[in-house]
Amino acid sequence: MADPVDTGSVCQTIKKLQGKVAVVTGGASGIGEATARKFALHGARAVVIADIQDDKGQNVAASIGPDRSTYIHCDVTDENQVKILIESTVKIYGRLDVMFSNAGIGSASKQTVMDFDLSNYDKLMAVNVRGMAVCVKHAAKAMVEGGVRGSIVCTASVAASVGGPFFTDYTMSKHAVLGLMRSASLQLGAYGIRVNCVSPGPVVTLHDVEACGVGVDEVGESAAGRVRDTRQLCLTGTGGDSITMLILQGGG
Repeated sequence: MADPVDTGSVCQTIKKLQGKVAVVTGGASGIGEATARKFALHGARAVVIADIQDDKGQNVAASIGPDRSTYIHCDVTDENQVKILIESTVKIYGRLDVMFSNAGIGSASKQTVMDFDLSNYDKLMAVNVRGMAVCVKHAAKAMVEGGVRGSIVCTASVAASVGGPFFTDYTMSKHAVLGLMRSASLQLGAYGIRVNCVSPGPVVTLHDVEACGVGVDEVGESAAGRVRDTRQLCLTGTGGDSITMLILQGGG
């Protein structure tokens, strides 16, 4: 069972998201989980956890509280599942105020230009670009139809502004997210909907640790402070605070 929301701290925290309804894709672990917990800490009326990791997602929702959080299975590569996610959120809670489109995957190999595995490229783009686009699309439609001056935040990366020696497909995907955000923010501004990106640097998730077969503490020590693990994000709230700040810009 994941750690519960620190309800003691809630009483001492300005509830910046009081009454808001939020959806977090990729919310079962990593940055998504840390952000979902921070949303709850800041007074969100409801936080919908969307992921394909059912057990983890259900545990996160349960630890936030069944009266304030729901888990919905959603594979963002399937547009119909995203559509159902958004429609279900509006049906259960009456509206959608915040969409944190965070689901994403990393490169399956080094993916250099001269050694490009296009099958892996297609899989990554289906999640990181197509999935991001359909999340923004259906969240925006729900907000416009509901007359909600909401906020959409997408997870990009520091890779969105630079090139690199490896992971070309991942770098391409995050550049695409930046382009999506810029276009969506221009188009949706007329409805009072703000669209932003967060561009984190390297963050060690539990999935990364399990894949490497080492403990989180070992990763933290070997990284010598250059790479953050998601336990730090949950404890300090820095990741979620950055996203909360973007949501609040413009009075949302």
